[in-house]
Amino acid sequence: MPIINKPLQATEWIDPDAVARPVVIYGFVAERFNDIELPPHSHAKGQFILVQGGALTCEVDAGLWIVPPRSAIWIPGGLRHAVRMSGMLEGYNAFVDPAVSLGLPPACCAVSVTPLLRELLTRGARLPPLYEEGGVNSRLLAVLIDEMAAARVEDLNLPMPADPALRRLADAMLATPADRAPLATWARRAGLSERTLARRIADETGMSFGRWRQRLAIMLAVQWLADGASIQQVAADLGYESVPSFVTMFRKTLGTAPGRYMAERFG
Repeated sequence: MPIINKPLQATEWIDPDAVARPVVIYGFVAERFNDIELPPHSHAKGQFILVQGGALTCEVDAGLWIVPPRSAIWIPGGLRHAVRMSGMLEGYNAFVDPAVSLGLPPACCAVSVTPLLRELLTRGARLPPLYEEGGVNSRLLAVLIDEMAAARVEDLNLPMPADPALRRLADAMLATPADRAPLATWARRAGLSERTLARRIADETGMSFGRWRQRLAIMLAVQWLADGASIQQVAADLGYESVPSFVTMFRKTLGTAPGRYMAERFG
């Protein structure tokens, strides 16, 4: 199932697994989505999704990946994933045959996108699905794969618990990130003791409750900042009483202040 409106070229969507080419690229043009979700599905080809505008989240292997504008996610072939889209979404979808993706990461990951990588995707999306192989087309796509393999991995993954009760709690925290209630309050809402909730969160996510919630806040902050929100607005929407406390948390987690972090990656 595609996550596109219409390809940039004047052809209709064709299942990339049915196209006998090692790399198939589609552009998706700006269209407003209101939390549209595609159910779990997979492709034989690996999928590289560049988001230039809008918000995209992808759930793969019990992990939630937030892909802010001007970033991308790589999903190896065969992995089931669900996608949610919102806002004015636009970008590119590249599908890569496993035979030519050996240099790409073996696991799902979010990556930053260089101007060269973005331009290569733009040019590749203008090729017809059954482009002529060999010559300039093959050289272009070989460079594209090299650039995808060299892209810097971004730590934008949130482990998600598989237990239904914990998943409902995690979904509630994602839906109300400004709710800074302590562990004891969330445990009471889940019908668990504080100690039990802390242990089960650690067992299912590999993180403490506090660290998991901090990772959630960081992922949402990067997404909102990349979409144009101010630091003051993000701090408020995440429930921080002051901007300095949010900036301190951001710097401790990612090693730099939010303004510099965004300038280095999306400036």
